Amino acid sequence: MLAAAKLGWMLDAMDFMLYVMVIGRLKEYFHFDDAMAGLLGTVTLLVSATGGLVFGFVADRFGRARALIFTILSFSLCSLGAATSQTLVQLLIWRALLGLGMGGEWASGAALVSETWPAEHRTKAIGIMQSGWAIGYILAAVAAAVILDVLSLGEEAWRWLFVFGAVPAFFTLWIRRSIPEPRIWVERQSSGVPRANPFAILFGPKLWRRTVLATLLAGSLQFAYWGLFFWLPGFLATPVEQGGAGMTIIRSMSWIIPMQIGAYFGYLSFGFIADLIGRRRAFVLFLVVAALLVPIYGQLARSPAVLMALGPVLGFAGHGFFSLFGSFLAELFPTAARATGQGLAYNAGRGLGALAPLTIGTLAAMPRFGIGTALALTSAFFLAGALLIYALPDTSGKPLEA
Repeated sequence: MLAAAKLGWMLDAMDFMLYVMVIGRLKEYFHFDDAMAGLLGTVTLLVSATGGLVFGFVADRFGRARALIFTILSFSLCSLGAATSQTLVQLLIWRALLGLGMGGEWASGAALVSETWPAEHRTKAIGIMQSGWAIGYILAAVAAAVILDVLSLGEEAWRWLFVFGAVPAFFTLWIRRSIPEPRIWVERQSSGVPRANPFAILFGPKLWRRTVLATLLAGSLQFAYWGLFFWLPGFLATPVEQGGAGMTIIRSMSWIIPMQIGAYFGYLSFGFIADLIGRRRAFVLFLVVAALLVPIYGQLARSPAVLMALGPVLGFAGHGFFSLFGSFLAELFPTAARATGQGLAYNAGRGLGALAPLTIGTLAAMPRFGIGTALALTSAFFLAGALLIYALPDTSGKPLEA
């Protein structure tokens, strides 16, 4: 189950990041600017909030594994659809629809892992699942370098990159054959207890406050994350005179891949660091380090050596804190509404964070800012997340509520 969730999240990341890697080519082909490029990213993330709600509900009613299959099929087929785009509007529609599956995949996979691992190992297991994002990011970077530059397929090479994004659909065959539903969900379904409306539970008198606060926490951190990492490939490829690092796609991959290797180890190590110093302290430590590094990184475009040295550290701190979310959100909500609650908080938060690509893109287009300076805005949202975690209950080591 952990392998299925990790691979699903890895493929989800790959399909989303393919667009990030090909922004430059799409801007030239469809003739749009950074603000429009950011808007396309924002639309995908906004729709992913709806996907989290829809498929979270599906996972609670029909099963975690079934929902995982539907989400992977959804974003795979939409990537294939994006390859057929003839106009900017068509591209926007396909990327928006891809967001449905993207948002639902995390809710399904996180519930699947949270309900099959004991409390003392739950955060580490979620960290393993989350680490799939870094691998997917690297796969997208490598695929873009090979298809766009090495193979030299012409000005429409981006279409083949999106065709490659349909490959995850074949993975669902293995999930359907090999992955059972979690025991706690099966027992709940067969208990004879009437099925309650999960939204009535989440916004009832007992849970509405934590539902809202969890959404704000996720929103703050996803604004920081998407504002930074959506535009990072663009920052590396932007000319120095415009505030970027002035690299080609091939050369920028040499910086992105070490950063994502750092992210991979950040995801994996978070649970172990949390065991040593506590989950809240580990969470705050990662966020404060990320907040301090972003403005430094954004102002060092003329020093490739420093960018290379700081990249893995920024990747480590700027990703690892996400390993808290799966287990933490699972512990906040009961089984009858767990996947819906996780999907709501994480993906409605992603909907709030969806404003980040547009905001950073708009600021980057202003001459007095430039993309490097615009990225520094994300530090404030990392710090806001470090404060919001203390407004929610500490559920470390507690069993899941049936």
